[in-house]
Amino acid sequence: MTEIAEEQAARRPEQPPRTQKIGRVVSDKMQKTVVVAVDSVRRHPLYRKRITRTNTFLAHDEQNSCRSGDTVRIEETRPLSKRKRWIVREIVERGVQV
Repeated sequence: MTEIAEEQAARRPEQPPRTQKIGRVVSDKMQKTVVVAVDSVRRHPLYRKRITRTNTFLAHDEQNSCRSGDTVRIEETRPLSKRKRWIVREIVERGVQV
């Protein structure tokens, strides 16, 4: 490396670790893309009842290995398309195929 490149690398601040989420695959109809539903549970501030919120994310699946019903770990990445900003890191558990 040149002196300038080493100096720039030294000045570059540490990037925080990328966000990871675990969810289930709800659709695998697209090529190299899956739709992952991630559930989050919280308490209502007044009534203290559990509220489940579901967000869906489009995730890149390079080998087309995910199937509907699988539990997967996704990680945020650079924008890959208009709505796709996540990538499938691993298949945590295979879903039951009917």
